[in-house]
Amino acid sequence: MMKIITISALVIAASAQAAEYHVAKNGTNRNAGSASRPLLTIQGAADLAQPGDTITVHEGIYRERVNPPRGGSSDDQRIVYQAALGETVVIKGSEVVTGWREVKDNVWTVTLPNSFFGEFNPFADLIQGHWFDPKGREHHTGSVYLNGEWLVEATDLESVLAAPEVEAEPLWFAQVDERNTTIHAQFVSVDPNQELVEVNARRTVFYPDQPGQNYITVRGFTLTQAATSWSPPTMEQIGLIGTHWSKGWVIENNTINYSVCAGLTLGLSDMGDYLGNLTGYTNMIKDAMGKGGWNKENVGSHLVRGNKISQCEQAGICGSLGGAFSVIENNEISYIHVRQLFKGQEQGGIKLHGAVDTVVRNNLVHHAPRALWLDWMGQGAEVSGNVAFNNSTDLYLEVNHGPALVANNILLSPLAVSSKSRGTAFVHNLFGGRLSAGTTTRTTPYLEPHGTLVAGYHGNAPGDDRYYNNIYVGKRPGYPMFVGEYNDPELPVTMQGNLYLRGEPYAAEVDPMVSNLRPDLMPVQKPDGIYLEWDTQAEWSNASRQIVTTELLGFAGVSGARFEQADGSPIRVDRDYLGRSRNQQNPSVGPFELPAGKVQLKIWPKESK
Repeated sequence: MMKIITISALVIAASAQAAEYHVAKNGTNRNAGSASRPLLTIQGAADLAQPGDTITVHEGIYRERVNPPRGGSSDDQRIVYQAALGETVVIKGSEVVTGWREVKDNVWTVTLPNSFFGEFNPFADLIQGHWFDPKGREHHTGSVYLNGEWLVEATDLESVLAAPEVEAEPLWFAQVDERNTTIHAQFVSVDPNQELVEVNARRTVFYPDQPGQNYITVRGFTLTQAATSWSPPTMEQIGLIGTHWSKGWVIENNTINYSVCAGLTLGLSDMGDYLGNLTGYTNMIKDAMGKGGWNKENVGSHLVRGNKISQCEQAGICGSLGGAFSVIENNEISYIHVRQLFKGQEQGGIKLHGAVDTVVRNNLVHHAPRALWLDWMGQGAEVSGNVAFNNSTDLYLEVNHGPALVANNILLSPLAVSSKSRGTAFVHNLFGGRLSAGTTTRTTPYLEPHGTLVAGYHGNAPGDDRYYNNIYVGKRPGYPMFVGEYNDPELPVTMQGNLYLRGEPYAAEVDPMVSNLRPDLMPVQKPDGIYLEWDTQAEWSNASRQIVTTELLGFAGVSGARFEQADGSPIRVDRDYLGRSRNQQNPSVGPFELPAGKVQLKIWPKESK
C-alpha cells in the first residue's frame, strides 16, 4: 500500500507542476509567461516548456519559425501548442515589405539588403532534388504575396517588365547579388505601399531542427507562407509544418496553406546521401531501420485530423516512412499543385511511403493530382470513408504487396483508382471513374505483419486483389471500367457482388449485376457542406451479397499477412459511409446502406452517428 501511495503522490505532484505559458502580442520574453504577463514569441515559450506543459497563444500574427527544442515524454505528458479558444492566431514564414517604387505602369521594384533574410534567403534558394523536374527553368523557394495571395515567379525580368496579360496571374522576378536582393513585381492597378505585400523569409513555420521531438500537439493555428524545399522520399522532408522523424504528434484543426512545396510532412530525417532511384531508396530503407530506428517504438503513430490544407505545390501531406502507424482523418485537402510550373513524382493530396498500419479515413480531397497515394510498403493500410473529386487520380497504389483495405470511399474523378500493387481489398466503394491495373518491373519489399522488419522482396505484377460490393459508374452502356489487365495466374483476382451502372463488367466477375441507370455524381456545394444526390433502385438488392470480414478476405498472397486491423483484431465492414449499420443478411451495394428511392446525402463534413 505504501508503494502505491508513493507512486500516486508522484503522479499528482507531476500534474501539479505542469505549467501553462501564455503568448501575446503585447508580451515580452522577459516575462514569466503568465496570463497577465505573457511572453512575446511562441519560440520563447517553446524554450521554457517541459513535458506536460501547455503553450496558449493569443490573437495576432506571429512572424517566426517555431523550432521545438524538446517534446513530451509520453502521450499523457505531451507539450501542447494551442491557439487560445475563439481567437485567430496566424504564424507566418513571411515578412512585410514596403518602400516599393513604380518603374512603369503596374510594375514596381524594391531592393532589400540580404541581411533582411538572415542566414537563409529564399530568393537565392533553388528548388531541386530527387524526382524533381523543373520543366526547363529555375524555381526558387521565395514568393511574393499581395493581400495574402501569391504571385507567380517569372522566368526572367523581361517577362515582368512586359505589360501584364489580361486575366493572367501577376508575376515577380528576383535578382540576388552579394549584398542585395532586388525584386520586380506586377501590381496591377494597386499601389503596393497601400496594400499588404509580404515575401517568404523562412523555410518553415513549425518544425524541429532535431529528430525525436516526440509527443507534441499543435492545435488551432493558421500556418502559412513558407519557403519549403522539395521533399522526396530519400531526403529530409521539411514541410510548412513537420514532425521530423518523431513519434506521437497530434496536429489538429489547423489551417495550413501557401507552401511552395509540401504543407505537412510526417517524414524522413537526414539519413545520408542516396541516389534518387530504386537502389537509393532501397538502401535508405535499410539505413532507416538501422541507424534511423524506424520502428513503432520510435517513429510515427501520429494523429492528423480536422485540418484544412491548400495551396501547396508539391503535396498537402507527405511522409517517407515517418507516417507509419498513424491516423489521418477528417482533413480537407484542396488546390494542390494547381500552378504546375514544375513537376515531379511526389505530388499529391496525401502521399505516403511506408504507410504501415496507417489509417487514412474520412478525408475530403479535391483539385489535386493524385489525391491519395500510397507508395511502397503500405502494408496493413486502411483507406476508408474518403471523398475525392476533380483530381487527376483519386487513389494511386504503387508497388505495395498488401494486405490493404479500401472501403466505403466515394471516388468520382475520371480515373478513380490506378494500381501497380497487389493484395488490396476494394469493398463497398463508389467508383465514378475508371480503374487501372498496371505492372512495373520494380522489386520492392514486404514486411513482417504490423512492423517494419523486411520479410522479403517481390516483383509487382498485378493480381491478388478482391472486389466486393462496389458500384462502378460508366459514361455509357458497355463502357469498360478497367484499363489494363490482371495477368498473374498465381495471384488470382476475386470479384463478387459488384454493380455496374452503364459500365462493362470485368471478365473475372461472376454473375455481375448491370443497370443502365446513371446517377448524377456531381457534388453540390451548399453553405453547410457538400451533398450528393443518390438514387437507390429496389432491384439492386436482388443479388445476394455478404458482409465482408477477415475470414472472407483471407491472406495477402505475397506477404502472407492476414487482412486485419492495425491492432490485429478482425475486419468487419458492417457500417456504411454514413456510419449506419449494414444489413447483416444482404448488405446494400456501394457505400450507402439506404432503402430504395432518391435522396440528397450530405457527404462532407460527415456527421457523427
